[in-house]
Amino acid sequence: MLKRFFDIISSIAVLSMGLPFFILIAFLIVIDSKGGVFFTQQRVGKDNQNFDLFKFRTMRSDSKKGSQITVGERDPRITRIGYFLRKFKLDEFPQLLNVIIGHMSIIGPRPEVRRYVEMYSKEQLKVLSVRPGLSDYASIEYINENELLGKSDNPEKTYIEEIMPAKLDLNLKYIEQKGFITDTKLIFKTIGKIIKR
Repeated sequence: MLKRFFDIISSIAVLSMGLPFFILIAFLIVIDSKGGVFFTQQRVGKDNQNFDLFKFRTMRSDSKKGSQITVGERDPRITRIGYFLRKFKLDEFPQLLNVIIGHMSIIGPRPEVRRYVEMYSKEQLKVLSVRPGLSDYASIEYINENELLGKSDNPEKTYIEEIMPAKLDLNLKYIEQKGFITDTKLIFKTIGKIIKR
C-alpha cells in the first residue's frame, strides 16, 4: 500500500512540475519528423497481463514495421531528437501515466514485449509476479543496452541469448530484495547513472 501511494504521489508531482519541459519536448518531436508525439507499445505486466506502454516518440512513424530491437546510433529509424531523448531516458517520462493508472510502478522489472516473454522459463516468469517499473537493477546495469547491441553482428541473437537472460537474473534479484529501502536506493542510483551519461 505504501509503495502504491508513493508511486501515485511522486508521478503526479513529477508530471506537474515537468509540464513546461514536456511541452517543449512534444514541440521538438513534432517539428523534427512526421507523426504523433507519443508512441504506444503493448507490453506484458503483472500476472502476465498485456497493457499499452506510453513513451515520447523517438522513431520515424513507419518504424513499427521493423525489428523490436534498436541498435544504438546506427539505427536509422531513430529521429534526431530521438537520439537525445533516448540517451538521457527522457522518452520514458510518459510512463508515469502508466504508473498512475496502475500498470506500472516507479521501481520494478522493465516490462517486455509478448514475443520475448513467450521465451521465458518457468523460473523467469516469476518476474511477472510484481508490477513492472521504470527502473531496477537491470535497467541500471544495462543503461547502455542499445550501444551494446549496436556492436553486435546479430543484435536479435545477442539480446535473446545474452542480454535478456542476464537482465532477468537481475529482475529476480530485485524481487528477492524488494522493499522501500531497496526502491529508494535504486531511484537514486538510476538518477546518478542518467546524470553521468
